[in-house]
Amino acid sequence: MINLLPPDTKKTYRYALRNIILIRWLSGLGIGLAAVVVIGGFGWLTIREQIMESKKQNTQATQALKTANIDEVNEDVTEFSDSIKLVEKVLNQQIIFSELLKQMAAVLPNGSNLTSLNISDASGGSTLDITVKARDSTTATQVQVNLSDPENEIFADADIQNISCDPTGSEDGFACTVTIRAQFSEDNPFLFINQGKETS
Repeated sequence: MINLLPPDTKKTYRYALRNIILIRWLSGLGIGLAAVVVIGGFGWLTIREQIMESKKQNTQATQALKTANIDEVNEDVTEFSDSIKLVEKVLNQQIIFSELLKQMAAVLPNGSNLTSLNISDASGGSTLDITVKARDSTTATQVQVNLSDPENEIFADADIQNISCDPTGSEDGFACTVTIRAQFSEDNPFLFINQGKETS
């Protein structure tokens, strides 16, 4: 088809068509920008609401902790733990004398006689001062050897503190008296705290 319109009219139509296309593009761009603004505003409001909710939950949690008296509970737990440690310490110093005396009687040499046991405070109750009467100085020395013998499983160490002998003898036949300071071994079976442990 032959276009017989004048050149000016053709140019006017051409520019009108371009304007229509441009208006459509601008309209689409405007709609896109409006959508971005709406979505961004909705996201901002959502994030702000979540932040406010988190602050509210933190405040409630803090208040709940204060109401629960956490500091007071921690203090009670600490006191209870200290009490347990004290009980363990006391039990660790409780000597079962019935078992100890039987074992000592079995290892004392002939011609000796146990006369006294005294708990020493030098090592928290795990040290004993032992007094034994003996027939002579040899027997008195043997008392120390037997008590310190690791195979007897009584003491880790036993040292003679004093030996005194009556050269004129004694009416009961025990001329010497020996004092020994003995230290329990850590795994000895004669402390209450060690009851039930396996001994070698």
